[in-house]
Amino acid sequence: MSLTKIASVDPHSPARRAGVRPGETLTHINGHPIADVLDYKFYAYDPRLELTLTADGGRSRTVRLRKGEGEDLGLNFETYLMDRARSCANRCIFCFVDQMPPGMRKSLYFKDDDARLSFLMGNYITLTNLSAREIDRICQLRISPVNISVHATDPALRQAMLKHPRAGECLEIMGRFAAAGIEMNCQVVACPGVNDGPALDRTLAELGELHPAVTSVAVVPVGVTKFREGLCPIEPYTKAQAAALIDQVEAFAARFLAGHGTSLAWCSDEFYLIAGRALPEKSYYEDMDQLENGVGMLRLLLRQAELALEDEQAEQVPPFAVATGVSAAPFVRKIVDMTREKCGNIDGRVYPVVNHFFGETITVSGLITGADLLEQLKGRELGARLLIPDNMLRAGERVFLDDVTVEELEQALGVPVVPVPADSGFDLVDAILGREVGQPCPVLPPEAEYYRYNP
Repeated sequence: MSLTKIASVDPHSPARRAGVRPGETLTHINGHPIADVLDYKFYAYDPRLELTLTADGGRSRTVRLRKGEGEDLGLNFETYLMDRARSCANRCIFCFVDQMPPGMRKSLYFKDDDARLSFLMGNYITLTNLSAREIDRICQLRISPVNISVHATDPALRQAMLKHPRAGECLEIMGRFAAAGIEMNCQVVACPGVNDGPALDRTLAELGELHPAVTSVAVVPVGVTKFREGLCPIEPYTKAQAAALIDQVEAFAARFLAGHGTSLAWCSDEFYLIAGRALPEKSYYEDMDQLENGVGMLRLLLRQAELALEDEQAEQVPPFAVATGVSAAPFVRKIVDMTREKCGNIDGRVYPVVNHFFGETITVSGLITGADLLEQLKGRELGARLLIPDNMLRAGERVFLDDVTVEELEQALGVPVVPVPADSGFDLVDAILGREVGQPCPVLPPEAEYYRYNP
C-alpha cells in the first residue's frame, strides 16, 4: 500500500473545499512527484496548487485549489513521514538505546537516523544513512536547518566510533550542505579518552571552518547506564575530566568569538554540574540555539523564574512537593526558595529522585521512571499536590518510561500529580503558585521517541 495514500481530510481545510477524498493517493503537486513528507511540505507551500490524485482502481484525476501561502492543505496520511522510518545502520560505541534494559515497549528500541525528522522535529542525524539522491534533494530543496551528530571529524576516529564504513564522509557532506546555503547545528557526544582532548580540538577547528553554515556546536557528556554488559568499555566523566573539557571548549569559544562574533561551541549544563562549577550567565549562551542539548537550559529556567516573580505578591498557596532529577534538583529548590521569599510562607519540598532503573550515573529528569518515583516518594510529605517535569512522560501522554501511568502514581501516592513543562521557569512558578500551567508537548511519532534518550 502506498504511504502517500490519504487517510483523512480535515474539515473546512483547503483540500476538503477542493473535493479531495480519503482513500485517494497523492502522487504529484504542481507536477512534482511526492515520495514523502518533505516533498509534500515543500511543494504544498505555494498558494496555487495542482494535485494529482489516484483512486484505488488506478484512475487518476487533477484537482486545482487556492490557499494561503504556507497554509496546511489538511491532508492526513497513513504515517507521519508518508514513508517508513529509516532505522540507524550505525553501531555507535556510546549508543544509549544499546544500554536500555530488556522488556520495555518496542518503540524505545527503535534507532532512527532519518533526515526528515531532523528537519521536521529537530532530531540529530549522523549522515551515514543518506543516499546520494537524498543529499542532492536536501541541497536542491535547501532544507534547513539540519541537525548533525558529528562526534568527531577525524574520518578514522568517526568510523571507529560509529562503526559504519561511511562515517568518515561527514565533513565532505557537510561541505556540500554549506555550499548550498544550508545551516547546520552540530553535537558532539564526548567520551573520555576517545574523542576529547586533541581529537576534540580538531573537531571544533574543522567545524569552525564551516561557519557560518555551522551555526552552533553542543558538547555533551556520554550517558552511561548500568546495562553495558558486552559493550565498548566507557566510563562517565570524572570531576577533573569534566573541568578539563570545559576549559578546552571555553578556550576555543573565546578565540572564535574574538574572530567571528560568536562562540560557536558550548558545553552542556551537565558538564558544569559534573565539574562542580557555576553555570555561565545567560548572555554567554547568545541565542541559546542548543537548548535541546541541555546547553543553558538551567540558566534559562532560573532567569525565567526571576522574570515571572517580578510582579508577584504574597498569596496563599496549597502545600506541594516537586520531584525531579538529581542534576536539576538544586536549581528547582532555588526557584522554590525565590518564590517563598517573594510570596510569603510557601510550604514546598523538592525531592531529587535517584535513578535506580538505569543506574545512579543517570541524573536527568527525563529518564526517571514511575517505579523510582513511587519507591522514593511513598510515605514522604507531599502536601496537596506533586509537581513533576513533563519530560518524564511520553510526549503528549501520561505514561512514564516503564509504562506506569500518572493515574497509577496518583492512586499509589494519594495526591494529584501535575506535569509541568520542563523547559519553562514561567510555568514552574505558575505551578508552585497553584495556577494552570502550559499545554503538554505534541505527540511524537513512535520513530521519533528514540531521540528522547540521546543528547
